[in-house]
Amino acid sequence: MSAPQSFDAIDLSIMWDRLISITDEGAAALVRTSFSTLVREGFDLSVLIFDLRGRIIAQSAKCIPVFIGTASTTLRHMLDKIPPESLEAGDVVVSNDPVFGTGHMYDIAVMRPIYLKGDLVGYAMSISHLPDIGGMGFSASATEIYHEGLRLPVVKLVKAGVVNQDFMNLIRLNVRVPDQVIGDIHANISCTSVVTRQVVDFMETYGCSSLEPLANAILQQSEDALRQALLAWPDGQHTGEVLVEAGEETRRLVCTVKKLGDRLSIDFTGTEGCVRFGSNVPICYTRSMALYAAKCLTTPMIPNNEGSSALIEVSAPVGCILNAVPPAPSAGRHAIGHFVVPLVFDTVSKILPDQVAADSGLIDFLTLQGHLPDGSGMSVTYCAAGGFGALQGLDGRQTTPGSSNMGTTPIEVFESLSGLRVEEKILRPDSGGVGQYRGGVGQVVSMRNMTGQDVTVHAMSNRTRFPAKGLFGGGNGAPRAHLIDGRETSGQGSFRLPPNSVLTLKQAGGGGYGSPKDRPRDAVRQDIEDGFLTIEQARETYEYDGAA
Repeated sequence: MSAPQSFDAIDLSIMWDRLISITDEGAAALVRTSFSTLVREGFDLSVLIFDLRGRIIAQSAKCIPVFIGTASTTLRHMLDKIPPESLEAGDVVVSNDPVFGTGHMYDIAVMRPIYLKGDLVGYAMSISHLPDIGGMGFSASATEIYHEGLRLPVVKLVKAGVVNQDFMNLIRLNVRVPDQVIGDIHANISCTSVVTRQVVDFMETYGCSSLEPLANAILQQSEDALRQALLAWPDGQHTGEVLVEAGEETRRLVCTVKKLGDRLSIDFTGTEGCVRFGSNVPICYTRSMALYAAKCLTTPMIPNNEGSSALIEVSAPVGCILNAVPPAPSAGRHAIGHFVVPLVFDTVSKILPDQVAADSGLIDFLTLQGHLPDGSGMSVTYCAAGGFGALQGLDGRQTTPGSSNMGTTPIEVFESLSGLRVEEKILRPDSGGVGQYRGGVGQVVSMRNMTGQDVTVHAMSNRTRFPAKGLFGGGNGAPRAHLIDGRETSGQGSFRLPPNSVLTLKQAGGGGYGSPKDRPRDAVRQDIEDGFLTIEQARETYEYDGAA
């Protein structure tokens, strides 16, 4: 039987859910076979299914926000270089181009065409963050994109089931941890194989000769839900801005949100220019962060697909720090890009006060490079979360990353891979912004260099000079700080961690929401008991007169 042109609600729900479950199973296969902690523990990945027109139908639930809306551009770029008619069953196409990918070279996109009875019917893609790609390593210290590593062109890594070993050898020769990198690439290849096989089984089960009718129905449902949500907003135009640290410099980000009828535009005109530092943000990443913010405010319960962003336009002037183009370096693009979400929230806070959160403490990324005590090479990424911003009716969560949902590598795994010993990992009291609803507190992590030799630390943090702002009378969160043996060092840039020295990471707190005068006394007392607040801070900021 041929694919139906329309679907009743029950059939559509079942088939839609099954496609999402296929991407989730692909993500599980990627995690199980990955060699690096960023994928295995951090879930820095995405898995997607496209129809023949290159539209995203389904995306894995285990997906960080940066991958929202980028993959369709990546696929179009791949098909421009390798047209569909030149593909065949068993091919696998890869690229890590930051302009058409996710904004930096560390994310590799792996695409496999899907064939049913010899006919091309769609595409499967997996994206994951590689542990290394050469150059300076995962760092924001580069002054040109050429310093950042090996930029891979669109290429058939696998042709009709046969791996291009020459290309694999080229990658292996240029990275610090080749077994991990090559292992992760093979994990992505295996992931797309799982997805492709299950999509074919799905189509055969339902008698579909094409994915397009089902894609039309799914995308239309998503677009209709988005339209209804936008129509509930008041029409208008609103502008906000924020200052951010960009290496040794400061940049102003400007956002204008315009809503008219069922259309929403998010424009970053007025944002200042790029810097000679690797925190510049290509437009693909800016778009993802803006779409993520819009999704949180419109259709957070609808699964991601092409229809979820059909009525939203995101733009930024070419050459500004939110629309960087080569040779501007962008390996640490998250250090600036993560500010896009709180900037959008702040811009619309006057019209949607009950739907936006105060600023979050965001996430702290570091790459550690050196050698283990046995002499083998070491390149490990560590991330730690600040506190989440408060919102109406809800305190911010502790040590919960905003603008990202990265997982944390367990201490035992990190220690074995890095040669460092984590001596302390505790909550950071008084770091959350005060308010009727308290901002989430950050954490303090201290790690000692036990490798017996210097370790190079590449820091890509933020919120060191501009803390998370509170909303509607709420207090700001505490800023982030990095210290070596008690002396403060750079939050962005590279530095040396000598043997037996201790690196301490003090994570930023989230902003508070509403006046602290309106916080119930019982809630303040509970904060003290939970270790989120000291009695001294409670008396100073909440005028708390209770017992310790």
